[in-house]
Amino acid sequence: MDDPKLDPEIDRYYSREWDEDARIRSGLNQLEFIRTREIVRRFLPEGPLRILDVGGGGGVHSEWLLADGHAVTLIDPVERHVAEAGASLGHNDGFAAELGDGRSLLHPDGSFDVVLLFGPLYHLTDRADRIQAWQEGVRVLRPGGLIYGAAISRFASLVSGMSEGMIFDDAFRGLVTQDLKDGQHRNPIGRDFFTTAFFHHPYEMREEAAEAGVDITAPLGVEGVAGAMPHLGEHWQDERKRKIIIDAARAIETELTLLGLGPHLLLVGRKS
Repeated sequence: MDDPKLDPEIDRYYSREWDEDARIRSGLNQLEFIRTREIVRRFLPEGPLRILDVGGGGGVHSEWLLADGHAVTLIDPVERHVAEAGASLGHNDGFAAELGDGRSLLHPDGSFDVVLLFGPLYHLTDRADRIQAWQEGVRVLRPGGLIYGAAISRFASLVSGMSEGMIFDDAFRGLVTQDLKDGQHRNPIGRDFFTTAFFHHPYEMREEAAEAGVDITAPLGVEGVAGAMPHLGEHWQDERKRKIIIDAARAIETELTLLGLGPHLLLVGRKS
């Protein structure tokens, strides 16, 4: 395996074109943020905890973890993300933002209580790299520590294409065909069809984590079918309706027959 190095296309995308933290805080996309936070909190033991946020972007999850009283170290391979996280969260005691790669963590064994892999599994297109990211996360965990991994569903582009009408675009349909074949998402045409990524089949995600030595607690759906229903965005600002949407996602989070329909998957595991 080559030395860890960020794909230049991914670096360009996040450095110049896309603000992921802004996306997850906007409109119906907040469902992903709220549900991710809810699931993480559900499994966390009593704190304060030492948490490693690998691929943490500009700190969208580090922010609330710090507010909950935990010490957080954020690692990201994109310089822009590290700078943004440092600028917005650097005033917090117990926070550090570092440039780094999830496949080669520069921290000693057993130095964290919790590890979040909320970025690496999207963009490591080689299976061996993804397993190495899981293994590194496990290595820096204390015995019994928790590890969370987020992934994009194998069917995300098909479902979004159908719900938003992009499926009728020949170029987009070509990307969908490749995604369904092997999960290898590429966007060589320079349009807003996401960047280089890997889309997981739900069972594949479990297999990779298990091979890396993760004692799997649960694979969960994050947004559920709401991710395929952009019209729900018009109801999001209504507090009562927003709660109904969140409740609906929660109601089917463990339903194996529906996991792939939602855009994001979250696996919760533990170091034995």
